[in-house]
Amino acid sequence: MSGFVKGTRQTMDNLGTLGTTEEQIELMDVATNFCRDKSPIEKVRKLIDDDLGYDPDIWKEIGELGWLAIAIPEAQEGVGLSMAEVVPIAEQMGRNLMNTPFAATTLAAQALLAGGNEQQQAAWLPKIAAGAAATLALQEDNGDWDRNNIAATGTVSGDIVTLAGKKQFVIWAQSAELIIASIKVEGAVQFALIERSAIDDAALRRESVIDETVRSYELDLDGLTISTAALFDAARTRETIDRIDLAGGLIHAAEMTGGTQAVIDYTIEYLKTRKQFDKIIGSFQALKHPTVDNYVEYEKSRTHLYSAAHCFNDQGRGEVAVHMAASQAHGSYSHAADRGIQFHGAFGFTHDCDAQLYRRHAIFKGALIGDAAYHRSKLAGLLFD
Repeated sequence: MSGFVKGTRQTMDNLGTLGTTEEQIELMDVATNFCRDKSPIEKVRKLIDDDLGYDPDIWKEIGELGWLAIAIPEAQEGVGLSMAEVVPIAEQMGRNLMNTPFAATTLAAQALLAGGNEQQQAAWLPKIAAGAAATLALQEDNGDWDRNNIAATGTVSGDIVTLAGKKQFVIWAQSAELIIASIKVEGAVQFALIERSAIDDAALRRESVIDETVRSYELDLDGLTISTAALFDAARTRETIDRIDLAGGLIHAAEMTGGTQAVIDYTIEYLKTRKQFDKIIGSFQALKHPTVDNYVEYEKSRTHLYSAAHCFNDQGRGEVAVHMAASQAHGSYSHAADRGIQFHGAFGFTHDCDAQLYRRHAIFKGALIGDAAYHRSKLAGLLFD
């Protein structure tokens, strides 16, 4: 088993065949060390019981490292790279279960870039690049991943928009300075910028979700008012939805791919030390073969991930690649985490076993962006229509 373990840990050094950029490799090196050192499993568990859910000092460091500015144009005080360079950071965060508002904030910035006007972008993108947290409010109690199937509304009267309805799975809402919510105005989907300072604390209800390392909220929009200047351009709604779906699929696929690597390493370590019938259980074929299969699926995930990052901005091709990556990543992560629990026997289901943390993480990621079957169905439409 030792050669197999070595192979999983050296995978990050073998990126050349995946079309990765020099920036990605440099970011991978920094992110690997940072996330490993700042998010040991003991700290992950400690933060489960913390109200905020993440270390504010680490969040400040993430801002100072410029990671939130990576995919923001230089004109808006960003670094001017792309979502492709966000991937290695998100991968290492997922590998170390480092849950912060990073993914949510990055996706909010992408929504602003796709649908925000010059004034909205100028007001918020420099703040996000400097470290301000933001998030999206897209999902409702119908459980549909279709961004058009929403009931929340906005009623326009003069230059005021009165909102109504509820949003669920608004992650890190308590910490965000900006929430971008999808609503229907005169029957058409639009996006609205809502400043956290305008939201009463009573309008946010902490949700109990399966992934205890994340903070998720239900947002009650009833009676909340915003200016019409806070609405995105209605003509760019389709573009905004597409950008959110693609960027979300890519960044969450990266987190799940990193998580897959971690749960495989965690399981192998147990297989190398646990004895049964006076033998190391990793010597049994019934456990070795499924573990190798999980590793093969992980390698598929990583290949699809960096392929999607490489062609993210290519019309059509990028969409296909992202759905492939998201489908493979969710399936690989779910299966590897499930086998991790199984191989730990009855102990795997207990709170003390880390295997269940990865399984919970995989389930919640699927709830946010769609599970493997959902992304395969999207692929079918793209490839065969």
